[in-house]
Amino acid sequence: MKRRGRSGLGLVLLLGFSLVLLNACQKTPQPVAPAPSPTPETVDTAAIEAELLRIENDWPRIIKEKDAETVKRIEADDAIFVYPDGSVGDKNVDVNDIGTGALSAESWEMLDLKVNVLSKDAAVVSGRHLVKGGRYKNPNGSSNDISGNYRFVETFVRRNGAWQVVAGLTTKIEGQAATASPSPSPTAKASPAAEAAPAAGASPAASATPRRPLPPIRVSPPSKAPGPPKPTP
Repeated sequence: MKRRGRSGLGLVLLLGFSLVLLNACQKTPQPVAPAPSPTPETVDTAAIEAELLRIENDWPRIIKEKDAETVKRIEADDAIFVYPDGSVGDKNVDVNDIGTGALSAESWEMLDLKVNVLSKDAAVVSGRHLVKGGRYKNPNGSSNDISGNYRFVETFVRRNGAWQVVAGLTTKIEGQAATASPSPSPTAKASPAAEAAPAAGASPAASATPRRPLPPIRVSPPSKAPGPPKPTP
């Protein structure tokens, strides 16, 4: 009986010692370090602005030389455009209008040009432009006068390292004809134009920079008025 008692006591002590040893061997949980914050995106705003201005400044040459190949490069295949008459067009329309010479004008002038950089691969260009002596030749041989003062906005994205227009909207500013533009500001990136008095109601002077041609403005011919009714016999 005594030996059994001593054996039971030893078993209890051994079990307690094992529990203490097991707890001691357990590792103290380490605090989880917070995940590092993402590195801020580096955007070279000045370089993006310079590139988009270069694209816009090349449009007078594109129109004069009917350079449809450059239009194919700087406009995205899935681009969509809303024209001043409310119609919708795409890259194929612009390529055709430039290549065939359907668009022409004595001059295009850009005012209030602004580049809003959204990220390293996206930007929006806005402004307005004056078109003087502008004509659009219709497929049937007739032509429309597209001279006037217009406001526009275009969206650019960079794909495979190249900037392309993916969307654009142009609207005519009613009541402001295509008159001489105000003298350019000192920050103008194009050649300075001759100074002239601004048209009535025009906004303050801004940098003069030629830009892409206006989309066609299609004007339906007026319907023939009905003649007087024939007298009844």
